[in-house]
Amino acid sequence: MGIHHDDIAKVRTAADLVALIGEHTDIKRSGRNWMARCPLHGERTPSLSVSSEKGVYYCFGCERSGDAITFVEEIEKLDFVGAVESLASRYGVQLRYTTQSEGTTRARKRRLLDAVAEAAEFYHQRLLNGADAGAARGYLRSRGYDRAVVSKHKLGWAPDNWDDLARHLKLNAADLTDSGLGFVNSADRVQDAFRARIMFPIADERGDFTGFGGRILPGAEGPKYKNTIGDAAVYDKSKLLYGLHTHREGIVKEGEAIICEGYTDVIGFAGANILRAVATCGTALTEEHIKLLKRFSADRLVLAFDTDSAGLAAAERVYEWEQRFELDVRVADLPPGVDPDDVARKDPERLAAAVQDAIPYMRFRMERALAAAVLSSPEGRARAAQRAVDVVAEHPNELVRDPYLVEIADRCRVEAASLRELASKPRRQPAAARSRGRHGAQEAMEREVPNAPDDGGHAPQRQPRLTDSKAAAPEDEAIRLVIERPGEAARLHANLFGHSVRQEAFQALRDHGFDGALERCGPQAANLLRRLAVEGFDADRDDVLAGIARLAGRRTLDGIGRGLRRLGATDEVAVEVSRSGTWLKAELEKLHDPSTRRSAVNGLLPWLIRHAEWRAR
Repeated sequence: MGIHHDDIAKVRTAADLVALIGEHTDIKRSGRNWMARCPLHGERTPSLSVSSEKGVYYCFGCERSGDAITFVEEIEKLDFVGAVESLASRYGVQLRYTTQSEGTTRARKRRLLDAVAEAAEFYHQRLLNGADAGAARGYLRSRGYDRAVVSKHKLGWAPDNWDDLARHLKLNAADLTDSGLGFVNSADRVQDAFRARIMFPIADERGDFTGFGGRILPGAEGPKYKNTIGDAAVYDKSKLLYGLHTHREGIVKEGEAIICEGYTDVIGFAGANILRAVATCGTALTEEHIKLLKRFSADRLVLAFDTDSAGLAAAERVYEWEQRFELDVRVADLPPGVDPDDVARKDPERLAAAVQDAIPYMRFRMERALAAAVLSSPEGRARAAQRAVDVVAEHPNELVRDPYLVEIADRCRVEAASLRELASKPRRQPAAARSRGRHGAQEAMEREVPNAPDDGGHAPQRQPRLTDSKAAAPEDEAIRLVIERPGEAARLHANLFGHSVRQEAFQALRDHGFDGALERCGPQAANLLRRLAVEGFDADRDDVLAGIARLAGRRTLDGIGRGLRRLGATDEVAVEVSRSGTWLKAELEKLHDPSTRRSAVNGLLPWLIRHAEWRAR
């Protein structure tokens, strides 16, 4: 799929990288750049550096780098075209496609999303103004939802007619079906998917409406809630969380997400000014949901629903997620049998305290097992201990299990050693753990090419690793100098650099400038350029040029020495090479004296470049 290059450049220019990253993690200015905890791999301390001037980022923890398009690709799990389209839609850039058929496919998806958005507006206006929505408005008022709440959350009303929405949208049958807004009935007529329901529009994390949850009025027939059908082209309930787009800023700020089971619970939390609640969309909590929340730096999850309900996965999955994603999963301390929405309306402070005082998921389950027990007899204490141990034994970490086992032993008046033995009995491995393959990727091999100033065309020496600090410092400083002051590139040459990746990065930088180099470089060279750009440049220009001259000169001197050892002492070429080596050594010594350093640099750099070109012939 192709998008016109000029349009991609417009998207990169329009995108605010700092703002984009700030939607997923807390980001703060640090000198000329910005620093943040990297949301791409999860971490406790900031290691993601962002250059707003260059429009690039680099993480010193996971070593990922890129620009606004790359970040959206990684964080939203989109392909390149999808990321460009997402940013173009956000920043108002009109895109042109190079392949008509593929452009048509993308355009159709956009058309389906626009249809869902138009349906949300249709339902909303019907609720606000429709004569047939009177009962719905009355019900919402009884729940404390005034017009401001209805408008803020864009609640709507689906009329109790066959095809009011379909006639309003004027979609063909295929688009109506694929958008999840309707279907073709047995009489071969289009029909609305939702009728006589209060509508909750569901947006993805980018803010696009993708589907709906519809609630019947009290006393009406049918299931209490109905969601957009699962095979709709733009709706995937396993990857959607109601309220995420609205509350992602609060989640990032607090590092915490509150997970509810109902849409009204999310609205209730918002009404209590707790702006980090989300809800699953008629499905159990999935690993995709967890990954989605981690992308917004949620390190603590507070479950605000009955943990026996369909909204929660198996306990073993929760413990697995805690370990794999470094999560702290807790349960809100809500009154038994009361929904968060009810608590929000009657006692907002109690709701805030329920989240603040949330207890670890393991403790919640253990306490519930003990609460149902009769501890007045040995038999009752034994049964209670057995139930509680069964709960604790599900946790895979012995260091977590043991303190709970000691507590159970104390409360049930049994020996801790006996409970440890019970808990250590083999348990069936969780299905999720059995099916999950090993993650990770092999590290790519660095290319090996001859160092530019070689020893005369013989077998190349192994070049230093790209990350080798001794070889890296002067060469990296030289590339930083060119990034900050492009005019300095005229004094340097790619063959002054000892590693092929730095040669590639410098050559592209000199020929095409920073932005153009990133587009033309391979991934290693582009990654290097982004890292050096975010590190900034504060060295003395003369020091940098002396450093690259010294490093390249020593490398050339070593090559001359290897060449002389292969040549005969009376060889005319050997005599000339020896003279070059003597001159080079003397010039390198001058670099140590501040009074002769500049003149030495002015003589060394051109000579080293010419020498490398001569050896390459």
